[in-house]
Amino acid sequence: MGHYRQSLTQPDRPRPGPATTTGSTLLQPLSNAVRLPIDQVNFVVCQLFALLAAIWFRTYLHSSKTSSFIRHVVATLLGLYLALFCFGWYALHFVVQSGISYYIMIIIGVENMHKYCFVFALGYLTMCQITRVYIFDYGQYSADFSGPMMIITQKITSLAYEIHDGMFRKEEELTPSQRCLAVRRMPSLLEYLSYNCNFMGILAGPLCSYKDYITFIEGRSYQLTQSEANGKEDVKYEQTDPSPNIAVTQKLLICGLSLLFHMTVTKTLPVEYNIDDNFRATVSLPMRIIYLYVSLMAARPKYYFAWTLADAINNAAGFGFRGYDKNGASRWDLISNLRIQHIEFSTSFKMFLDNWNIQTALWLKRVCYERASFSPTIQTFILSAIWHGVYPGYYLTFLTGVLMTLAARAMRNNIRHHFVESPPVKLCYDVITWIATQVAISYTVVPFVLLSVNPSFMFYSSWYFCLHIACILVLLILPLKRTQKGSIEQESIKPSWPKKLEEEENVLGQNNYSTTNNSFNQKQEITCRYPALKQ
Repeated sequence: MGHYRQSLTQPDRPRPGPATTTGSTLLQPLSNAVRLPIDQVNFVVCQLFALLAAIWFRTYLHSSKTSSFIRHVVATLLGLYLALFCFGWYALHFVVQSGISYYIMIIIGVENMHKYCFVFALGYLTMCQITRVYIFDYGQYSADFSGPMMIITQKITSLAYEIHDGMFRKEEELTPSQRCLAVRRMPSLLEYLSYNCNFMGILAGPLCSYKDYITFIEGRSYQLTQSEANGKEDVKYEQTDPSPNIAVTQKLLICGLSLLFHMTVTKTLPVEYNIDDNFRATVSLPMRIIYLYVSLMAARPKYYFAWTLADAINNAAGFGFRGYDKNGASRWDLISNLRIQHIEFSTSFKMFLDNWNIQTALWLKRVCYERASFSPTIQTFILSAIWHGVYPGYYLTFLTGVLMTLAARAMRNNIRHHFVESPPVKLCYDVITWIATQVAISYTVVPFVLLSVNPSFMFYSSWYFCLHIACILVLLILPLKRTQKGSIEQESIKPSWPKKLEEEENVLGQNNYSTTNNSFNQKQEITCRYPALKQ
């Protein structure tokens, strides 16, 4: 499911006492005035500062005006300052985790460093999460430094695998996406820290590939490649930097609306009310279903706010440009983390997951699913649960998610084709599947919000575990799609990835963005955003 946990994006629940923070208390008067915890105020103010800094960075430290070294240094120092302001001495964990991971990469060597970096980074994150949750403040979110560490862990592990792919594995062993993302030289310590701790993404991400980031810093983001008519070679030419102003303005408008919704409507629809004894005893089943959907829908705008603001910050700095659409309009969604319209109107479990926390889904695919030797679906969901944290509710959500994913795909493969030929029938089918999807998603993520075992089981038992049972029956009754060899087809059981993004990783047409110094021939079997970068 891939929720991002940072202060503002956390579920609201009563705190047993005054909220404390190891970060700066400079904004305590503002915190008192708006009646929000100081850690949430620090997060929002630092992100707004990062937005202004991004505009300054793009204007005065543009790659055409200064060196990559200066851009790396400034991006890193600003990022560490924001982390220090929000989390105080806890920000040292970001440097320690990154520094030790870099040391592991240097001393272990490219053959096995990806395994050691993966185990260390995930283990360090888990240790910090256990300490924060079970030693300091269970259920509280002051000084939640583990949120940024989750993003840094993604970056550490992604880059380790990309270096392993580029410097050790043979070209023919790589999948097309691995070939595109492969990094073919060891980054310097400055480049590594800049990638992990830059001010644009240290507080709320999102994850980006190392190649995309280095290309942005070095000012090659707008370098186009087009094949000549004879298809023998590519010709590069420089494009005037497109302005991100419209994209940033649109995203800030979405942020404002999401924050307004969160501050007004969300607080009146607590998810915890779904397990209230009086509510369960007095409200009819249809109304309980409606409230379940509405309460979980109302919990999403805080994620919309945090992720869209993070995307806007990167765009304001000039990072995130992904070419032009068919109408010639610039696209600034290279590292976007969600598509709100597709989420709210999703008609399948897959469609919801395809558009929710997109970058984390891609990370899970690249470091786990594609490389798993057995049970890739289960391994991927387990990794997702471990990465999110140590609250039992996370594991209940992801275990339920495994069942939901398998059952939803089985039903879609066996049923959908009967309803797509007639427009009126398909409309009815879409309405029914929209209702079913929204209820299933809400049912699945309740433990993620409630966190603890007892409230989660109280909720599921009040529903008699009906959707769990339904999923098991579907898997027992409906056949899974099979290949010609008779084995279960991988497509029918793998987690949902953003298919559109995955396709565009491989083929972006003639407006193909190069992060390279050498480009693929048009006659080659794959064209991607990263033609043969010696990086």
